[in-house]
Amino acid sequence: MKIAIVTETWWPSTDGVVTRVTATVRELRRMGHELLIVAPQGGASEFEGIPVKSVPTFSVGFVYGGKPWGWPSPRVKRYLRDFEPDVVHVVNPFVLGIAGVMAARQLECPLVASYHTNIAQYADFYHLGVFKPAVWGLLRMLHNQAVYNLATSEAIKKEITAHGIERVQVWRRGVDLESFHPRHRDKAMRERLTSGHPDQTIALYVGRIAKEKGLARLLSLFQKNPDVNLALVGDGPAVEYFQDRFQKTPTTFAGKLLGQDLAAAYASADFFVFPSTTETLGLVLLEAMASGLPIVAAESAPSHELIDHSGAGRLFPSNQPYLLGEIAHGLIHDGPGLGVLSVKARQEAEKWGWQEPTRELVHLYEKAIREFRAGR
Repeated sequence: MKIAIVTETWWPSTDGVVTRVTATVRELRRMGHELLIVAPQGGASEFEGIPVKSVPTFSVGFVYGGKPWGWPSPRVKRYLRDFEPDVVHVVNPFVLGIAGVMAARQLECPLVASYHTNIAQYADFYHLGVFKPAVWGLLRMLHNQAVYNLATSEAIKKEITAHGIERVQVWRRGVDLESFHPRHRDKAMRERLTSGHPDQTIALYVGRIAKEKGLARLLSLFQKNPDVNLALVGDGPAVEYFQDRFQKTPTTFAGKLLGQDLAAAYASADFFVFPSTTETLGLVLLEAMASGLPIVAAESAPSHELIDHSGAGRLFPSNQPYLLGEIAHGLIHDGPGLGVLSVKARQEAEKWGWQEPTRELVHLYEKAIREFRAGR
């Protein structure tokens, strides 16, 4: 097939959406499909041999840390018309995605859309909650142009269906089981994550350093565990804010890590902490589990879906963050210990390689094409 992917976020940005789309296009290319990526400008003009067409960007400083958004430019239609795709997949339609959805409709191409970011919920963190109904209205309008809408979990499928988004299928999770593996454990990385104290127990967080990620809940970790070193891997708009909040704690801000460094950071920690309740999946949870890390995470529908039956971690109510410290203390000092949970984490992650989810995605593309043509 010829598959055009219009995505709201792409390299050099790094987040769970970029990770998922990157892994998917690699697998699709390996399977022999021809691809085009349309994305906000800022990255290279090709990705591993796949052409990347860009559109100009804009940003709003106080929203999502000044993230660049791609303009819904008319050039998107030109890119798609020149490529002549069999199917158009718009990832996270919101701004640039408007142009992707409209172009697919005007060019009479089968459209698939996928939902990855809880944009409406994020509005609360930027004092824009009054706009949530309008945000859901826009998302509903865009998604309901698609033959199929893809959700990243059963929990998110239920949520967006309740908001009126139709024809929703689950796009199964996946993780790179080779890149993220316990064998990448490294003493030098432990020194880096602990500012020179590699023998300390390391609690790791990977993700954006932003207020909507619930990072303030991690302060509760130290009430019961004063000797645990917290390592925060990532960048974002609130780095200085949280450096001040965590100033008197054994916390290391390691900055953004990619590739082998990121894999080593995961594998070199002792357990993973995840305080966010705004995720649609939390791909970093899977990366941590693939690296053999037990999980301590805030309760949310997606985290329940991933952790409950794996035995790989524990969840705490987001409104009772003090329980994070108690759970971490119990994992470190009581019961079967971190080693047993580490094995369970890797065993669960091994069910979630990228090959099978991508095969299922191709079947959905094929089904969307058939249904679109049958309805013309």
